[in-house]
Amino acid sequence: MKVSFEDLNLNPSLIEGLKKENILEPTDIQAKTIPLALENKDIIGQSQTGSGKTLAYLLPLFQRINLEKREMQVIILAPTHELVMQIESEAKLLAKNSEMAVTSTSIIGDVNIKRQIEKLKEKPHIIVGSPGRILELIKLKKISAHTVKTIVIDEGDRLLDQNNLTQVKDVIKTTLRDRQLMLFSATVNSKTLEIAKSMMKEPEFVLIEDKVLVNENITHLYLTCEQRDKIELLRKLIASTKPTRGIIFINKPDEVEITTSKLMHHNINVYGIYGNATKEERKKALEGFRSGKYQLLVASDIAARGLDVKDVSHIFNLDLPKDSKEYLHRVGRTGRAGKLGTAISIVAEREVPSINKLEKDLNVEIKAMTIYKGTLFPIRKK
Repeated sequence: MKVSFEDLNLNPSLIEGLKKENILEPTDIQAKTIPLALENKDIIGQSQTGSGKTLAYLLPLFQRINLEKREMQVIILAPTHELVMQIESEAKLLAKNSEMAVTSTSIIGDVNIKRQIEKLKEKPHIIVGSPGRILELIKLKKISAHTVKTIVIDEGDRLLDQNNLTQVKDVIKTTLRDRQLMLFSATVNSKTLEIAKSMMKEPEFVLIEDKVLVNENITHLYLTCEQRDKIELLRKLIASTKPTRGIIFINKPDEVEITTSKLMHHNINVYGIYGNATKEERKKALEGFRSGKYQLLVASDIAARGLDVKDVSHIFNLDLPKDSKEYLHRVGRTGRAGKLGTAISIVAEREVPSINKLEKDLNVEIKAMTIYKGTLFPIRKK
């Protein structure tokens, strides 16, 4: 039986706010997590990318924030600049649509700390940020950790790795013992699970099995050509399909720049997003893509992690991903919120068996196509 947001005892203002974004019923992770979060339980939540994890914690947080108190009540930790900005923009949108006076701010490293201190003087209810900078501001007594009721660890598999764990633990230690702790991730390995459990009090584990159900709103196509002709074929496909917003995936991060410059040479409105780019460069790329300044983004899987942009019409695989899970990650960025999307893979003849394997693994048809005089035509598979 389908669960509704009303069944989850959510505030009617929040439900009305969701309707404005055409979000009418909870996803599995939301349905299972929200009631537990409202009961102040510690939670470890695992579900695949694009399953609605951000709202799974934002909705109960909004409901539980005491709007009468102008104090910091929630810290949300995230590993990347983009994810921090994305979570904060979702929080701001939810506050606006639900007409709830929940305030939030983002705190990231490599940014002027004085400006952040100014923002914190406003005492936002929710602080979204990277562990290092948040810890620094707690030590400077600019974030009053003793008023924090809940800490959320987003992309927990990354934040509890050896690079981030110490800082995350130090942030948690500054808060009161009875605070709520929630961790969410697309993958939770046994090590992450043990670390999370050791920090929590009787946590509830919510595991939503990966449904290898490919979104039915996505059309899957592939075309073959010689390896050296892939850029030229991609150029023709862009001219033919006229994507409103498209992401071009390649496997090697160090080839992003080469691919981008080759496409720019053909006057294609494209921008490259690099795994090792500075936070400012990544922000520029994302904002330009969201606003429509750039029609296409070239990215590797590493660079695209945490990338969530609405209304992506096309995904182009200039290189085939290494496995079916990665293929799902990539194509899952189109066809969202009921819209239609197209995923096109450009492969060498020797890669056709990999296409057949993807079809089998994901139970999906990837149609063989050819392009003639700017129009795509289906062809019979060999």
